[in-house]
Amino acid sequence: MELKNILEAVLFSAQKPMSPKELQELFALTAEQTEEEIARALKKTKQEAIATALEELAGEHERAARSYRLVCVAGSWQFVSQPEFAPWIRTLVGQKQRPTRLSQPALETLAIIAYRQPITRAEIEQIRGVAVDGVMQTLLERDLVEQSGKAEVVGRPSLYSTTPEFLEYFGLRSLEEMPAADELRRIQVQKPESLVTADPGLATAPPEALAEADINQLTAAPTAAVSERENKG
Repeated sequence: MELKNILEAVLFSAQKPMSPKELQELFALTAEQTEEEIARALKKTKQEAIATALEELAGEHERAARSYRLVCVAGSWQFVSQPEFAPWIRTLVGQKQRPTRLSQPALETLAIIAYRQPITRAEIEQIRGVAVDGVMQTLLERDLVEQSGKAEVVGRPSLYSTTPEFLEYFGLRSLEEMPAADELRRIQVQKPESLVTADPGLATAPPEALAEADINQLTAAPTAAVSERENKG
C-alpha cells in the first residue's frame, strides 16, 4: 500500500482541507490506535515526504483528466471538482450565499498589505493618500487581514498582515505565488516620530501628544480621503 494511496483515501474522506502537518499527526495517531504494520511504518513520516507524495498524486489526477483534481490552497490539500461541472453540482447542493465582492479601494488596500506586510494603518494611508478606516474594518471582518503585532516606533501602532483566508480567497498556495509587484514594494514610506492622528489605532505619537496637537492637524486630510468618505456616505 503506497503512501499516495493512503493520502488519497484520507483526503477523499476528509471534511476539510488538510495540511502536511495535519496528515503527519494523523499518521502518528493512527499508529497508536491500530496494530497494522503499515500504520506503524508510517508513524514517523516526515512532512517533506508527505508533501512530495501529494504533488505526485496531484500530477497523476491532472494527467488522468478526471472530473475532479487535487489542489493545494493556503498550504492545505483537498479534492475539488473541475470548474466546467459547476452547473450540475450547483443544482445538486444548492447555490451558496457568497460574500459580496471586495470594492476597488478594498482591493487596493489589501494589495498594499499583502506586498508590504507587516504594515501599520498610517503607512497604508501614506501609500494610498486616503483614509482607510472603513476599508480596514471590512478586511478585518472578512478575515482577510489580521493584527499581527506592534510596530517598534513611538506609540506602538498595530501591524497588519494577511491571513490564510486571504490565500484561500485568491486561490494561492502561499504568498510566494503572488504576482510580482516590484514598484509597490519600492515605494518609500516615511515614519516621522511626530506623526499625529486622531485614531489611537493609527497613532505613532503618545496619547498626551495627541491631546496637545493643533486641531487643524487632527482634522486635516487629503482631498481624496474626503471624497472617498463622501462616496461611502
